[in-house]
Amino acid sequence: MNKIFLGILLFVPIAIGAKLLGVSPIVVFILSALAIVPLAKYIGEATEELTVYTGPAVGGLLNATFGNATELIIAIFALRAGLTEVVKASLTGSIIGNLLLVLGMAILAGGWKREKQTFNIRGAKTSASTLLLAVIALVIPAVFLLTSPGIGHQTVETVSIIVSVCMIVAYVANLFFTLHTHKHWYSADVAEESHSGRWSKSRAIITLLVATIAVAFMSELLVGSIEPLVASLGWTELFVGVIFVAIIGNAAEHASAITVAIKNKMDLSLQVAVGSSTQIAMFVAPLLVLISLFFAKPMDLVFHTFELVVIIFSVLIANSIIEDGESHWFEGVQLLITYVIIAVAFFFHP
Repeated sequence: MNKIFLGILLFVPIAIGAKLLGVSPIVVFILSALAIVPLAKYIGEATEELTVYTGPAVGGLLNATFGNATELIIAIFALRAGLTEVVKASLTGSIIGNLLLVLGMAILAGGWKREKQTFNIRGAKTSASTLLLAVIALVIPAVFLLTSPGIGHQTVETVSIIVSVCMIVAYVANLFFTLHTHKHWYSADVAEESHSGRWSKSRAIITLLVATIAVAFMSELLVGSIEPLVASLGWTELFVGVIFVAIIGNAAEHASAITVAIKNKMDLSLQVAVGSSTQIAMFVAPLLVLISLFFAKPMDLVFHTFELVVIIFSVLIANSIIEDGESHWFEGVQLLITYVIIAVAFFFHP
């Protein structure tokens, strides 16, 4: 597999060359997406190796953070290009993608040859309640707009900024809870395993930085080809953002969560998948709202009603699966089927 991913890295210079030669935007989009996948994989692998040196709690946070670095970089370039709806759609896609696709594949792969897998129930319930808080914060601005006819855009923007600040404060409090006051609740399986690490700390850090910088270049190419792609294929920005951009941005979480689940490290797998969704909703989304204030077209937290309904249902089914502290392969199938149904609905959504 390592040789395959090394081979796919060739798409990095190929994508750059295609852009310089003025090749079709569709081709540039595909090449850029293929180039991001191995880079995201190395981001995930480097953060997993750093877990050995930092401990499982910090390691899970690093994995989610640098896994979401791809998503954040893509979103910033999209905001600069004025594609606020694509950014919102990609955030929606990341939340449901991590909760349904990533977690579903991890539970299926980890539980396929086992009767069940267990994880820390107290940590899982805390993660579930934090996700519900994120849903409330995302729903309130939209409900405020729907129930306030004639409200000005400036007021909506002000509400979005205030809610964003509150969400960031809540996320920082969540980090203080998980990494300091109650870190014993989040002791993942890696703490129990005698593992010296395949990489040195310096190699892991260098790989992390180089891969993240490369993702930034590929993301700019990817975003630049979105509008021509939408125009030529007739797809909506909503579908492209929710499915394609989100899956590409979550490639690191896919690799990490599934790998550790197969090794029966479900605490860490859960931290990566659910922790990533929490970080997207509670930190990345509000951070992008604040960053967008420096661009010509600021972003608010008012998501489409369909997106909000999908996020709510995704959080509900994920919470119902993780709240008992156990999982089996069929629950993974349930999450994946839910994701497929949602993906089909987004494809046909006008």
